[in-house]
Amino acid sequence: MDLQSKIAIVTGGASGLGLATVRNLHQKGVKVTIFDINEVRAKEIVEELGDNVAFASVNVADEASVKAGIEQTVQQFGGLHICVNCAGIAPPAKTIGKKGIHSLEHFKKVIDINLIGTFNVIRLAAEQMAKNESITEDGERGSIVNTASVAAFDGQMGQAAYGASKAGVAGMTLPIARDLSEFGIRINTIAPGLFHTPMAAGLSEKIVEKLGSMVEFPKRLGKAEEYAELVQFLLENNYINGEVIRLDGGIRMAPR
Repeated sequence: MDLQSKIAIVTGGASGLGLATVRNLHQKGVKVTIFDINEVRAKEIVEELGDNVAFASVNVADEASVKAGIEQTVQQFGGLHICVNCAGIAPPAKTIGKKGIHSLEHFKKVIDINLIGTFNVIRLAAEQMAKNESITEDGERGSIVNTASVAAFDGQMGQAAYGASKAGVAGMTLPIARDLSEFGIRINTIAPGLFHTPMAAGLSEKIVEKLGSMVEFPKRLGKAEEYAELVQFLLENNYINGEVIRLDGGIRMAPR
């Protein structure tokens, strides 16, 4: 896919991996709508980047909210070719911890946002993409990139809900790729390791160095820009489909 003048939505686009993706796509000539609940930060980004970036207040787990965001994008920019799912939460909780057993509501909330929310956006974005004329000689109409996590494969203590949600995102990638093949829509998933994001911003330099030392090479946390570069590669390479790619410097997480 040639990214110039294409139209994208990025969930969780007001911070972290999502924001890096918004910036990267914008630089490549893509018109982008940020789907987020942080209205203040998102509007600051829109003001900074200019006319080809918009904001829609979207709860990814709510059908009406996502539909409205997609409709806004189509009305403002004229269509939809790209969907990048970065929205998610990662609150830790042990199955049995010092405060008692894992709350079922806590588990449901993580699944609702990370897994159901991702699928909700996928299905509604794909519905819109299927209306496109083909944009490549192969007949491609759109491309979707999801965000899982290395926790899908080697989750740590306290990550039962998070690991389950991200394993679900990884696990549904190939079936959805098969579902959408007849419509010319590709879908891939990135499973990031330890990255510099707002979730890591509050950590001390000593802890950040310790986390970085766990990575095989390079011994540091990942940069959000490196995630965005992989998103770009997956969008531009028309032959990658149904894949889950670890972006983690070779790390395999310890139990804690």
